[in-house]
Amino acid sequence: MPSPTSLVRPLVRRLHAYVPGEQPKIRGLIKLNTNENPYPPSPKVLAAVRAATDGRLRLYPNPTAQPLREKLARLHRCAPEQIFVGNGSDECLALAVRAFVEPADGSAARRRPAGRSLVQYFTPSYSLYPVLADMHGAVRRPVPLTKDFDLPDVLSRRRGDAWRFDAALTLVTTPNAPSGRGYSRTSLDAICHAQRGVVVLDEAYVDFAEEHALPLALAHPHVLVARTFSKAYSLCFQRVGYFVGHPTLIGALDRIRDSYNVKGLGQIAELATLDDLAYYRANFARIVHTRETLTRQLAALDFDVQPSQTNFLFARPPRFSAKIWQQKLRDRKILVRWFSAPDVRDYLRITIGTDAEARALARAAATILRAR
Repeated sequence: MPSPTSLVRPLVRRLHAYVPGEQPKIRGLIKLNTNENPYPPSPKVLAAVRAATDGRLRLYPNPTAQPLREKLARLHRCAPEQIFVGNGSDECLALAVRAFVEPADGSAARRRPAGRSLVQYFTPSYSLYPVLADMHGAVRRPVPLTKDFDLPDVLSRRRGDAWRFDAALTLVTTPNAPSGRGYSRTSLDAICHAQRGVVVLDEAYVDFAEEHALPLALAHPHVLVARTFSKAYSLCFQRVGYFVGHPTLIGALDRIRDSYNVKGLGQIAELATLDDLAYYRANFARIVHTRETLTRQLAALDFDVQPSQTNFLFARPPRFSAKIWQQKLRDRKILVRWFSAPDVRDYLRITIGTDAEARALARAAATILRAR
């Protein structure tokens, strides 16, 4: 009999899977490691989901999420044909790789990979991007951000391999994760103008930012903007995200998606969310206010805090390494995120929680610094 390992494709055996933030169930834990909204969904959303837990559970949901696409189209002032709804924005990103990128021929990739096989992205950014490229057998093209996590001047690099204007797919996290830095629409537009392949502007955290790039998806036929209901709209559990872009790109994604890919309760929750945006916008303002207060408190404790346009902070702590800080905070039942990659290992990523949670974090940090 063959060994189970031999039955798995070599590509899959080599994969390093995406590593999510841990989700421990510890009483009294202050959980600031996975960028969840600290406030619950709108009461209207909860009521809509409860009301839908009836005989409809035995039925398939709307196969194309058409009512949700129509409502999103009205919100963004575009046509429903310009909206693709997925099982979280992660599915949208995965389908973009499948739809727009050719798997690489091994020998060609070792020489100079053809642009049609390239998945290009800035680093550090969302750690799922290289996983998606590897799963598809594409060629990764990570391009470093500047030392302060700003966009490099790629437009001056018309020669050489550092940046490829012919990349089949270019992924830009904006605002950036894990740094939290926001990027101007003007800077993003310049990159979009220069690229010949598809560009995805991944706006998972845009509701906490001062500027958004959605007009670029409506102006450029090769640009998609990704949005999610998870981070800002307190619906991580439902897993719904979407793309906005040209109908041709949206149609390509629609042809390769799974059947009934968006859960029925998720569609109902998102429809109800769009009917109560005032509730969420008030929460966005609360989170931004807490973010600014916590930034000042940590800076007063000699943390080097990056400017943030998201619902988290990226901070280099004083005295101890970031890894030690993560453990010292965990010992006090405060969970934050630490990444081991060389370009970010000196930092902690801290989700913005409630005011009370932010105060608890600041107190814990001051206590740790006072201790010898």
